[in-house]
Amino acid sequence: MNVSSQQKPVWYADLGDGTYRNPIIYADYSDPDVIRVGEDFYMTASSFNSTPGLPILHSKDLVNWTLIGHAIQELPPEFDGVRHGDGVWAPSIRYHDGKFWIYFGAPDEGIFMTTATDPAGPWTPLHLVKEVKGYIDTCPLWDEDGQAYLVHAFAKSRCGIKSKLQVCRMSPDGKSLLDEGTLIFDGTEDHPTIEGPKFYKRNGYYYIFAPAGGVAVGWQTILRSKNIFGPYEDKIVLHQGDSIVNGPHQGGYVELESGESWFIHFQDRDAYGRIVHLQPMTWENDWPAMGIDTNGDGIGEPVLVHKKPNVGREYPFAVPDMSDEFEKPSLGLQWQWQANNRKEWYSLDARESHLRLHAQPLPAGTSTFYDLPSILCQKLPAPEFTATAKLEFAPGSAQERAGLTVFGHEYRYLALESAEEGLQLVFVKGQGNKEGSSEETAEKLALPSTAKTVYLRVKVVLEAQCTFEYSLDGSSFTPVGDVFKAVEGHWVGAKLGLFCLSQGQAADARGYADFDWFRIE
Repeated sequence: MNVSSQQKPVWYADLGDGTYRNPIIYADYSDPDVIRVGEDFYMTASSFNSTPGLPILHSKDLVNWTLIGHAIQELPPEFDGVRHGDGVWAPSIRYHDGKFWIYFGAPDEGIFMTTATDPAGPWTPLHLVKEVKGYIDTCPLWDEDGQAYLVHAFAKSRCGIKSKLQVCRMSPDGKSLLDEGTLIFDGTEDHPTIEGPKFYKRNGYYYIFAPAGGVAVGWQTILRSKNIFGPYEDKIVLHQGDSIVNGPHQGGYVELESGESWFIHFQDRDAYGRIVHLQPMTWENDWPAMGIDTNGDGIGEPVLVHKKPNVGREYPFAVPDMSDEFEKPSLGLQWQWQANNRKEWYSLDARESHLRLHAQPLPAGTSTFYDLPSILCQKLPAPEFTATAKLEFAPGSAQERAGLTVFGHEYRYLALESAEEGLQLVFVKGQGNKEGSSEETAEKLALPSTAKTVYLRVKVVLEAQCTFEYSLDGSSFTPVGDVFKAVEGHWVGAKLGLFCLSQGQAADARGYADFDWFRIE
């Protein structure tokens, strides 16, 4: 989304005067990794159980970013149902041998790899590098002598190990690991929960950039050694200190043609997810120094406003797309489903300039909205915003619903429902986690029999306080239900979602909802 100065989006980082503000993206691009190829920067992030997955973002200046594609369109068949928090964990992106490479660990399935010559795609089908439980946060390194290596962390929930990092020898073609690995660092005492390692080589040193201390309150650790298998020295180079930015860590660094270095990382903001920050970085005695050491403790703190990276020129203002008029032949790249998606769930050509969602039943063995794979979701885009959807509902039978949701471990949705006497509005409260889920219909409101088009809206203010509203004319809105404080989901921030749900299991006489547009302002 390129924007003029007259039409600023709900969040932007480029302040237009040669400076930028953090976060550079106020959205849940968790565990980011970044590379520079020539004059272009590319970033990817965790996508867990959502599809399409492995988002690919592009920038010319590290400040203005657009979403240009996804590296995977679907996950293995085990993800045909919703598996909250599983799937793609902490990927790494690299450019090697004329190709882009992404590696990630799925905590239950193993280490996967995909490549592309064009980062916008297509990417090759996922290749299973190693079938293993609990090897996560993988990052490759191709050395000058042609040897290849992979560093990774461990998920205690899957393999009983945590706070340790391991390096494996890898085949130079990147397709297989050649040994069982060597433990190269134990952070149990000084760097608990060390994870998310990123591998680099510079000035004869091997570097591993790794977060430690936990997602919400941790710090950025740097390990270095002249030998790839260690021993490694360790140093903390970025922490919250006296700043307002909690847990600043986990990401990647790039060196610019101008000689500058920069570090991209996340900050955990609860319902807003893991939002993306950019820190200036220098090298002192072959150690990176990040942010600004404002209190003199020798450790950098995150910056809130700073001079933009020196990339030689100014580039246009850009942010990832949010709103969608549904006028294109494919869904906007900002949309993701809750599991592997199916073509029969939706159509963009059944009605011109509309998204048609076909009513989908809950999967067998599930009883709540929490486990519905066919919710079309996007990330919360800013600390404060309003999201509105214009829709018409054509139910095929009773017990069908279509509407708007704010979704996490707790969720609310406002939906049109087919009732015997016509359409009504329902406001539903629910919650779920790995152990189970429950929900209740908190309010029902009959609509006039003449109502065909309805506008559903959610207003979000700090800190993720959500108010649902509806309108029959698009200008006068009425609140429904209680004010709801959104909460995160499983490893992800809260999401905005559109859906069309059949609460019966019958496959015939299914209805649909036509969404004319979805707008964030």
